[in-house]
Amino acid sequence: MIRVFIAVKISPGTIDRIASAVADLKPKLPEVRWTAPANFHLTVKFIGDIETKRADAIADALDPIVTLFPRCTINAKGLGVFPGLRQPRILWVGLIGDELTQLAERVSTALLSLGFAGETRGFAPHLTIGRWRQSDRRTANLREAIARWRAHDFGATLVDRLILFQSVLKPTGAVHSKLKVFKLNDQAD
Repeated sequence: MIRVFIAVKISPGTIDRIASAVADLKPKLPEVRWTAPANFHLTVKFIGDIETKRADAIADALDPIVTLFPRCTINAKGLGVFPGLRQPRILWVGLIGDELTQLAERVSTALLSLGFAGETRGFAPHLTIGRWRQSDRRTANLREAIARWRAHDFGATLVDRLILFQSVLKPTGAVHSKLKVFKLNDQAD
């Protein structure tokens, strides 16, 4: 069994700017478990645990969808929390790009025939940069800590490929490895 998800990698410059914000926030939010910058990505579809041999079927289902989808640009902008400031669980950077929702819907639809359920929640494009530990969700200084970054523009990323990742959970954090890369269509309309 392997744990897999489909994602978009973020540009190095954008990652560096987000990492600077994280460095600023770490001493202000010691209760947060921070995501390593190398793991910053946009999850298009979380699949979960599968038999290893099913990765090929996922790749076969995605290939014709992704190769027809045009490249696009997304922007990383602002910080926020899910589900809200009173009971935060996830600290995120927002991602803006009209094509993201359409891409996520096409990926989800392509995987229905393989028995993977569609999404029950609306697609909210974001990068998870930190998670609160269940036992420690102090929020007294949260609003002030993220205020500086609430509308900050972290930069743009050209989305020219989707990646099927394997994720191995370790005590030090998740380790992601690429199983398959799908290039988006680079032809202009």
